[in-house]
Amino acid sequence: MTRARPALSGRGRHPAVVIATGFGAAVLIGTLLLGTPLATTDGDASHWLTALFTATSAVCVTGLVVVDTAAHWSVFGEVVIVALMQVGGLGIMTLATLIMVVLSGRLGLRARLSAQMETKSVVAADLRQVLRKVVVFSLVCEAAVAVVLTVRFLTGYAEPLGRAAYLGVFHAVSAFNNAGFALWPDNLMRFVTDPWICLTIALAVIAGGLGFPVVFELLRTWRRPRRWTLLTRITVGLSTLLLGAGTLAFLLAEWRNPATMGPLSDSGKLLSAFFTAVMPRSGGFNSLDIGQLTSPSLLVTDVLMFIGGGSAGTAGGIKVTTFGFLLFIVWSELRGENQVNIGHRRLPAATQRQALSISLLGLLLVTFATWLMLVITPHSLDRVLFEVISAFATNGLSTGITADTPLAGHVVLSLLMFIGRIGPLTLGSALALKQRTRRYELPEERVILG
Repeated sequence: MTRARPALSGRGRHPAVVIATGFGAAVLIGTLLLGTPLATTDGDASHWLTALFTATSAVCVTGLVVVDTAAHWSVFGEVVIVALMQVGGLGIMTLATLIMVVLSGRLGLRARLSAQMETKSVVAADLRQVLRKVVVFSLVCEAAVAVVLTVRFLTGYAEPLGRAAYLGVFHAVSAFNNAGFALWPDNLMRFVTDPWICLTIALAVIAGGLGFPVVFELLRTWRRPRRWTLLTRITVGLSTLLLGAGTLAFLLAEWRNPATMGPLSDSGKLLSAFFTAVMPRSGGFNSLDIGQLTSPSLLVTDVLMFIGGGSAGTAGGIKVTTFGFLLFIVWSELRGENQVNIGHRRLPAATQRQALSISLLGLLLVTFATWLMLVITPHSLDRVLFEVISAFATNGLSTGITADTPLAGHVVLSLLMFIGRIGPLTLGSALALKQRTRRYELPEERVILG
């Protein structure tokens, strides 16, 4: 006789509590370390809110800063930031794996078999192997990016070997984890026409932002797209579409802008447009001055940041899968279909409700935070909205107003980064775990909409 699996009834065992506690502890440790005199270049302890904001931004792999990273933080401080970025990036991917295992164990037989088919049987039996793959894949990608960047800094910019390796490792970890921290005051603007730097970092951002289930499936079946799961098809297809549309939008809006692409060659404009289109998925680096972008470009960036990257990856936002599901829900409604079908699969009603809930709650949070920031800061709506979405989507792009924001604004942005990092995952898991079957149906009433 087999013993029944214990239910996750204890408050401390709920995935939402585990995730929030883990990330909160990492932020606290990072704050304490960055708050020591050893972490600054001048030997004076940083203000506690500066240390808290930076630690939150690093753990939540956002990249927003209130001080110049290279000028303010010592080597010890920068190493702490690298460690926090690594913990945050690996943490969200491994926790996403654990959530998938918990869900597969809590769902019914039919739903569990469906989940195993979609995730290639990610269950407790092979949990250790999957987690090992996540860690190895992350470290291998970061090492490869670090080598390319080190060689480029060494040969192209005459940096000493030690300094080149340090820069390579720092920016490799920052790129793969979609953190956006850089060791130059202008981020990566000085490398705007350097394909070795920009393309390497962009590819690292894409790899980290796709999500490990998609990456592993692509590595296995990249020659057989017809065998891709629904998750992979939507993530790859929609990411490619958004990347192409973003590149085109930035080219059209910034081609003649003298403060951004105007002075660049045609190839430089194309490279900078592609790089700028990649970063809103949660990369956070910039090779153009974000504060000088035109209003159309800021709007496009807002949308791309809010959507974010792939599920179970290092990217933020509501995720491209959530956005893709919303598109198919609308398309099915416009066609008058009572089921949402994607290819040869039917989207469960519970998943539809979860996508709507995550998106609407994200919009409400961004709206309220924008209103609050407008009250406590003197900045314009477009700048504040950009900063709020960047924080919520754990993106890190900024128009330059973060450092000039009052301390109360730093608290708001810190909370947004924390909620934006753990929110979609914890909310999705909470909604999935809370599913219950009603044993009766209420009378239906038609209501006029629109």
